[in-house]
Amino acid sequence: MKQELKIRNYTGILPEDDRDIEVTYPEDATQQGGSLWTEAKSLARDVVFAAITAVLIVVFVVQPVKVEGTSMLPRLENDERIFVNKMVYSFHPIKRDDIVVFWFPDDPSKSFIKRVIGLPGEVVRIDHKGQLYVNGQPVDEPYLSPDRTRYPRAMPDTVIKPHYYFVMGDNRDASNDSRSWGLVPEKYIYGKAMFRYWPLSRLGLLNH
Repeated sequence: MKQELKIRNYTGILPEDDRDIEVTYPEDATQQGGSLWTEAKSLARDVVFAAITAVLIVVFVVQPVKVEGTSMLPRLENDERIFVNKMVYSFHPIKRDDIVVFWFPDDPSKSFIKRVIGLPGEVVRIDHKGQLYVNGQPVDEPYLSPDRTRYPRAMPDTVIKPHYYFVMGDNRDASNDSRSWGLVPEKYIYGKAMFRYWPLSRLGLLNH
């Protein structure tokens, strides 16, 4: 025997509709407590998942770094904060002009940040005017500032060994780099500077 359905005044339900159709009505306020608790647990789960994901990203993918010193002026200033991508060189080769973070070869307990100038197998030279040559060809360096290159230091031909890199700071007048202590082993380079997040006035990607 069919049970008669008493039609309430809901939009879209008419008295002549099929009485066998199952109709679900909104829950009463007294029944919503369990639903709110379920939603709260779901939200808490999502927050925990997001926090764990953020930690994993920081540990394995990106790392916040504080710039110390003025060797990369004018591109990077002292006390600025940047993000370093620690995974990029697992998929892409190190390129000339990349701004990299690496363990200082003479003291691996310290980290330096410099720009890649010479790649493995290349010959690097700097003339008495400060002009950079790679494999005998002059290299344009638009990131340099005339105010930071007033006292050029000449350097004879330097052959870069396999799996090593020649790096220099953009502030050539005040940079402790490969001109002084030599090449950087590839295994010591652990990240590429990608994004400046502080100060907010200089927020943005770190391109060449």
